[in-house]
This record gives sequence, C-alpha cells and structure tokens, in this order.
Amino acid sequence: MTATLALLMPCLNEARTLGVCIQRAFQLIETLGLSGEVIVADNGSTDGSQAIAEAAGARVVPVATRGYGAALMAGIAAARARYVIMADADGTYDFMDGAAMLARLQAGADMVVGNRFKGGIAKGAMPLLHQYLGNPVLSWLGRLFFGLKIGDFHCGLRGFDREKILALNLRTTGMEFASEMIVRAALSQLIIDEVPVKLLPPHPARQSHLRTWRDGWRHLRFLLLYSPRWLYLYPGLALVVLGGLLSALILPGPFMIAEGVGLDLHSMLVATLSIMVGVQALSFGMIARASAVASGILPPHPSLNRMLDLLSTERLLLVAAAMLCVGFGGVLWCAHEWRMANFGALNYSHIMRILLLAATAIVTGIQLGFTAFMLGLVQIKHQG
Repeated sequence: MTATLALLMPCLNEARTLGVCIQRAFQLIETLGLSGEVIVADNGSTDGSQAIAEAAGARVVPVATRGYGAALMAGIAAARARYVIMADADGTYDFMDGAAMLARLQAGADMVVGNRFKGGIAKGAMPLLHQYLGNPVLSWLGRLFFGLKIGDFHCGLRGFDREKILALNLRTTGMEFASEMIVRAALSQLIIDEVPVKLLPPHPARQSHLRTWRDGWRHLRFLLLYSPRWLYLYPGLALVVLGGLLSALILPGPFMIAEGVGLDLHSMLVATLSIMVGVQALSFGMIARASAVASGILPPHPSLNRMLDLLSTERLLLVAAAMLCVGFGGVLWCAHEWRMANFGALNYSHIMRILLLAATAIVTGIQLGFTAFMLGLVQIKHQG
C-alpha cells in the first residue's frame, strides 16, 4: 500500500458533478493531513467523465461489467490504501463527512456506514417513497433478519478496511451490493459502526441510475436469500403449528366458535394443506442452508450445523417411513370401515377426517423422503 486513505467513486456519466466531487475528496485528504488517492471506477461513461476525472487528479479505473456493485468492487480491488471511503459521484454526499468515518475505522471498526436519517436529508434529496417507505422498510428487515443496529442499509457513503472487505468475496453487481456488503460483513462478524451523514439534493439535470421497484426488489430478494430462517424456517414452522392445532381441534368433530359459527371439514382441509406447505418450506430451508454453507455464500453456524448433522439422510428417511406407515395405516383403517359397512354408505364426516390426516401423512412422508436424498447430496464432502 502507498497511501493511508483511498476515496472511491463509482461513475456512469457524471460529468456535471464529478469534478466538484473529486475536489471535495482531495480537500478531505488535505484536511486530514494524510497520504491518499482518489479513484473513479468508471462504468462506461460516454459524456467525458473519464477526462474530467484525470484532469482533476483522480485515477480512473475502467470497469467493463455494468452495475453499481461491479464498479465498486473493481475500485476496491484497485485501491492502494488500507482504508477506503466510497461515495456516489453525483454530489449528494459531502466527502468531509468521511472524517468521522476514518476516525471510527482507526479506532477499530472494520466498516462504518453513513446514516442519512440521523445526519439530515435535504429537501428534494430523496424521493418521498424512498425516504418514508423503501429505505426504512428494507433497513428494518435487514436489522430483523441479521440482528444489526444499522439504521440506513443503503447509504452510499461508507468507509471500510479494504482487506477485510476483499476477504468477504462479495458477488453482486447491482444496487443490492449495498446490502450485501453489510450482510456479509455481519455474518463474518466484522465490527460495523455508523455515523450521521448529510444527503444533499442531486444536480437538477441528472437522471438517477436507481430504479425504485426493480432495485427495491433486488435488495429485498437478496435479504431473503441470505436468511433461510426468515424465508423458509419461520414461515414453515408457523404453517405446521397452526395447521396442526387447527386439525387437532376439528378431528373429534365440528369445532364451534359461536352459535351458528364453526369449523368443520373444509377448515380441516385448509389445515392439512397448511401442514404440507409448511413441511415443504422447512425442507427447502434445510437444503438452502446446507447449500449456502457448502458453496461459501453463508458462513457455518455452530448450532445450525449441529442440527443439520442430526438430520442425516438415514434419519430423515426413517421419519419419512414412519409418516408413510401412519398414512397408509389410516387409509387401511378407512378401507376396513368401508368393508364393515358392506362397501356401502359411510359416515362421510367421520371418514373424511381420518382420510385427510392419512393423506397429509403420506404426502409429508414423500416430501421428507425426497428431502433426505437432496440434503444428502448437498452434504457430500468432496476430497481430493
């Protein structure tokens, strides 16, 4: 490394504001009295941004792969400093806010994220839909899923230890890179801090690269994919428990809630379907977690690893076989009842209750049998 601090800007046609941003970046380096560099990771600008950056003293890193994340990762890899502070090149962030970030990094933090909601959002700096719905909801989900205390998951001004971030092997190329950086850092138990930063209005003639619904969905999708617990486990458990309780209430006969209001066979059908869907979600959760760990997307988790070790192919197949025995036992019992009635009319309500539970047990057994082999395939450890 030849510098203490690198200031990094992803750039795609930012000729209107790039020069001022570079000037402010050098001003921060001068104010801090550090050796530093300014890097512009250019994503294929056609408005002369590259020439503006070079004339202003920045180092231009061409990035052929399109996308916010692709540009940033190329810039981080090219940096020659221990600490990197990144910010957009559209003039919406004040690089001088990076001084507080560097202080936190030097004090031991591995990553410092800006919080625009604490630092102040100027009028017109952020669309109202983003300010009051998109960013707060996605940040709340990020905190819920990963136990973080970061208030602004998508702030574009953040600083970090370069080597620690490169070691995360970040993979996304789009706007969801902002979420991936925080999530992967949290899962790797890096020290994450935050500081208030200001958000300024963009240049009036600038067209935003952010697409509200597309990029919002990509952030949400990323958070869900990286949290099999919230995507599969918790919904699956809820469906199985609710379906099981409802089935138990209806099994003896109609369950009356109030006079003239009750639950009967149609409700029991819904309950058994809930159980089957829940078991399928739990199966997907086990496979997703094992696959993510095996491929290096998620780090190992001791308690989850112990659980997956207990759920060997053989044990799951035994559970599946037991469920199938229960299910076919129920079917045989119903057949016996039919024979006892000389294959004539049966008590529809009574027989259907048993058949619904038997069918649920059979389908669940088949699901678990397939899951056992799929999980076994994922858990195969290759040697060599």
